[in-house]
Order: sequence, then structure tokens, then C-alpha cells
Amino acid sequence: MKIKTSTSRKVFMAFNYLILTTLSLLCILPFINVLAISFSDKIAVTERRVGFWPVGFNTAAYSFILSQPAFLRSLLISLERTAIGVVVNLILIILTAYPLSKTKSEFRARGFFSWFYVVTILFSPGLIPGYLVVYYTGLMNSIWALILPGALPVFSMLVVMNYIRGLPKELEEAAYIDGANHVQTLIKVILPLCAPTLATVTLFSFVGHWNSWYDGMMYMSTVDKYPLQTYLRTVIINPESFFRNVTNVSSNLAVYLGLVNARTTSAAQLFLAMIPIMLAYPFLQKHFTTGLVLGSVKG
Repeated sequence: MKIKTSTSRKVFMAFNYLILTTLSLLCILPFINVLAISFSDKIAVTERRVGFWPVGFNTAAYSFILSQPAFLRSLLISLERTAIGVVVNLILIILTAYPLSKTKSEFRARGFFSWFYVVTILFSPGLIPGYLVVYYTGLMNSIWALILPGALPVFSMLVVMNYIRGLPKELEEAAYIDGANHVQTLIKVILPLCAPTLATVTLFSFVGHWNSWYDGMMYMSTVDKYPLQTYLRTVIINPESFFRNVTNVSSNLAVYLGLVNARTTSAAQLFLAMIPIMLAYPFLQKHFTTGLVLGSVKG
């Protein structure tokens, strides 16, 4: 049976597709432009002749960047921070969300701890108190200064808590009857069922750690300890100074100077910083919507 579509519906769908297409292009085209600049000749970039396709295609900017110890060092710091930070986030999320998913009769202090965590969402401790805590705990200039202040993302914890609360209670009761304790029930029954939501909060944590730059600027006093995004910020703010200082480091870099400049090297660094996110997202995207929607259902 063919359903007749009204004129108003057709107009609505046309505007809908037009708006969504425009928004998609606004997100994609700047990325394509950065990619084209990174593969273009420096003269074409200087003359602003590069649009969405490389002019004078070459890979000299990437060779130049990958030969810089500062870039590689900051990349390794970000990889270490992200790997450790995501694991710490997931452990604390799970250990907090599971007991808070219980009823008040099962966990009498549930109300107190629930409000305790909600308050941290509503009120921030502030910049100076946060800095003083990191300073007086001796975490300055260490990888833990980038991880521990945000070790428990409360929003992600609430998503997982609500997901667990929506699971059938009969599953836990059956595990208890079979002799399982709380730890065994959590590991063998609850966590396998939470895979979509855990994938969602993993993506949140991964993107949050990888894209964070402000904490690196606050808690690291030397450039050689900057994570990648903080390092890239210093490059983008003053690219000419960065390019001039780097090219004076070693004479063996002179071979690239005829093909690259500050804009091409900045574009190459920005694109290289995007690669981990682009690699991780396709594997987690199928769980993203499901985990977020189910985790938001209140039981």
C-alpha cells in the first residue's frame, strides 16, 4: 500500500535534508581543507590557492614533523595519558556505578553518596583550588596530574548506573542463589550485559583525555612534558616562531625547507592528532547510540 505524502511533509523533509547537509559540510570541509594544506606546496599555501585539493602534492610536511623530537615526545605522553586515563576512568566508573544502582534497602548510604556525586556536577571547585590540590599533593609535572583530577567522570558514571539499574533483578538473584558474591556477579553477569554502555563511556573518556590541553598547560611547567594537544596549542598560537626555532635545530632539516612552511607543518600536526580519534570511533560507534539511550533510561 502506497502512502500519500502531503505537500507540507515534502517541504519539511526538503528543509530537513538541506539543514543536515549544510551542517555536515560545515564539519567536514574545514577538515578536508586542513588535509589539503598539509599535502600542498608551501608557495601554493602562501598564495592561498589551496582549497579542498592539494596543490603541488608532497609529503614533506609529514616527514618534517615526524623528524621532530618534541612532536614525538608529546605524542607519546598523550598516548600514555589516554591509555592509563581510560583504564582508571572505567575502573572507578564501574566500582561507583554498581553499588549506587542498588535500592536504598540494599545500600543504606546510597542517597548520601548520590547527592555527593551530583554536587560535583553542579559546583566546580574552581581553578585556583584545583591547582593547589595538585601542587600540594606533589603531582606537578607528572602524568598523574593529567589523570587523577578527572579520574571519575560523574556523568559517565550516572549513565552506567542507570543502565545497570534497568537490568532485570532476577539475573543477580540467580547468581546469588548459585553461590556468587557481589564481585563475581559484577564481573560475570553485570559487565557483559553493560558492553554497549561501557563502549560509550570509553569513547567519552578517550576523546576527553586525547583532546584535553588546558590541564597540560596548568600542571606542566616545561614544554618537554606537554601532552600533544597542549604542544599543538603552542604551535598554532605562534607557528612562525615554532617553525623558525625548529629549523635552526639541525642542518639536516634544510632539505625540507623548500617545500614546507609554518602553515603546512601546522596542518600536518593537526591531522596527525586526529588519527587516533578517527581510528577508535568506527569500532565504538555501533555501541554509541544504544549505550547512551539505554543508559539514560531511569529504572
